Amino acid sequence: MDEPNKTSLSETPPTAPDDPQERGKSPTRWILRGVLFMFALVAVVLGYALYLMGPTGTTAEIRIPKGSGATAVGRLLEQAGLVRSGYLFALYLRFSGQDKELKPGYYKLEGKGLRAIALAITDESRPLTVRITFPEGWRAVDMAQRLSDNNLDGPRFLELVNNPTAELRPIEARGPSLEGYLFPATYDFPLDYTAEDVIRAMTRRMQQEFTPQALSRLKQLGLKSIHDWVTLASIVQAEAANNSEKPVIAGIFLNRLEVGMPLQADPTVAYGLGKRLPELNRSAGDFEKDTPYNSYTRRGLPPGAIGNPGAEALQAVLNPVRTNDKGQKYLYFLHAQGRLFLNVDFQGHLRDTARYYR
Repeated sequence: MDEPNKTSLSETPPTAPDDPQERGKSPTRWILRGVLFMFALVAVVLGYALYLMGPTGTTAEIRIPKGSGATAVGRLLEQAGLVRSGYLFALYLRFSGQDKELKPGYYKLEGKGLRAIALAITDESRPLTVRITFPEGWRAVDMAQRLSDNNLDGPRFLELVNNPTAELRPIEARGPSLEGYLFPATYDFPLDYTAEDVIRAMTRRMQQEFTPQALSRLKQLGLKSIHDWVTLASIVQAEAANNSEKPVIAGIFLNRLEVGMPLQADPTVAYGLGKRLPELNRSAGDFEKDTPYNSYTRRGLPPGAIGNPGAEALQAVLNPVRTNDKGQKYLYFLHAQGRLFLNVDFQGHLRDTARYYR
């Protein structure tokens, strides 16, 4: 009788030996890989953070308005290319406690990294106002440069002076720009002042000169408007070497206007050509180049001031010296050898020119 079919042990598939080393090798490998991955991820995140916080190499000018918070400042800096992440910069300010120390104003900054920029705009020693002096007779372009040198918006100031809005234009100003109406003085400007604020302060100060007494005196002199007064005062300012000369030079120009003579004032030629007075060149034909400001080629006053006159020049026009001891009207003057020579006729002017002007 046949025995039942049995699977023999020899027919059972062999199993791999139970190797403890092999059994523990796989989990260790994955743990190691996980640790390495975490280190790599942290390194990447840290590297990227350092990149975002690092220098950008950009230089830019920005204005931080009064009351700006960390988020707004961070956005301004990112837009200017000074930081790579405005959000990260805002976080840095908050965590460092510097967000409460932000100083408003204009800044010229270099993208040297978050820490350096944060220190620059939270500097406790930075004044909240700046004192600026504008000398008498300065042109608006010179004033704009001085504003820029003191961290205020000079370019915008000059743009608005040359193209003033109706709101900024004084009612007396009839020329193409606000030249002449920016009273030269010493001002204390807050660092968060806009160009509009600066212009308002200077034109308001100029309007203090337009007193009822001054307006009454203009009519006696035959000047048609405050604008004519300011324009003539700016020419007197540019021609006079000192305050004592201003009344007599004003008198000569008033006399010339009265008889219809051209003013023939060199500074008007320079202004019309965009030059400084020492840059004028007769041999190059500068005095024959016609511009609205050339008082050699055109009679009467130019369309506007050629600078910004001070109080002495304005008063000199109102109180001119027009005649000599004999009552003869002065019509000519000459600066030579540190002196001012006056004449009532052209012959005397030619004589003094030949004698003293070398």
